Amino acid sequence: MESRFIYRALVVGAFGGLLAFVFARIFAEPFIQSAIDYESGRDEAQAALDKAAGLPVSAGDAEIFSRSVQRNFGIATGMVLFGLAMGGLFVVAYLMLSRRFPGLRPRVLAALVAAAGFVGVYLVPFVKYPANPPAIGHSETIGDRSAVYLAMVGISIVALILAVVAGYRLAGRFGAWNASLLAAFGFVVVISVAMALLPALGHFPLNEAQYGKHATETPQPLLGPDGKIVYPGFPADVLFKFRLYSVIAQMIMWATIGLAFGALAERAAAKAKAPAAARPAAAVASPSPAA
Repeated sequence: MESRFIYRALVVGAFGGLLAFVFARIFAEPFIQSAIDYESGRDEAQAALDKAAGLPVSAGDAEIFSRSVQRNFGIATGMVLFGLAMGGLFVVAYLMLSRRFPGLRPRVLAALVAAAGFVGVYLVPFVKYPANPPAIGHSETIGDRSAVYLAMVGISIVALILAVVAGYRLAGRFGAWNASLLAAFGFVVVISVAMALLPALGHFPLNEAQYGKHATETPQPLLGPDGKIVYPGFPADVLFKFRLYSVIAQMIMWATIGLAFGALAERAAAKAKAPAAARPAAAVASPSPAA
């Protein structure tokens, strides 16, 4: 029985990733291209400044995959695989909670688990370290950025699990509603402390040494030797819309997982109950051998 749930979760996870890709391809991809165009223009301006100053100009990196492959096959593959992985994570949490709360309908439980997955795995880490398009972030800090982001994801998931456990244990003493509020408050406190302790992306030592102390790694205006702006900073509207559509794409994926899996799980549960309900009736209807 559990294997059927696992297969269903993996399928709907991949499907959710595919739907998220379709949305991102239509709405977010133009802003990815705008970010790439900005990066190319800024690199050309920096090269011109270096050449005028007599500094060596580095050659651009060779493009391994074309933009057509990246924006279609590359993003699609990444998002489908991510959806598949999140479907696996989702079904593990679903099966564990279904044993603890057998009275909850599969649709309700699936929706709650999917909502928790969206908040814990994506939304909370996004608040501290939001998604960035190309041209934002320095290649030298990739390791540092990955480490702090994964730390934020781990803290968020652990805090969410602890909040669920605390709410369950406090329900008998304070009631389900008050226990849920107390657990949510504890979750917010833990996350707030973690966000305060983890460094901002612009506060890495390398960034502070080269670019000054900023909250993010968003490129600032490029200045010439005379202090005048020779190339503008990264466009704020491109950054905002990319992040907005990134959040919506994740919402689509998690909503698909929760709603589609809930419908499939409820149908599977109904089919499992049907033979069990039919057996007593059949036993009554069959004549006794002694008769």
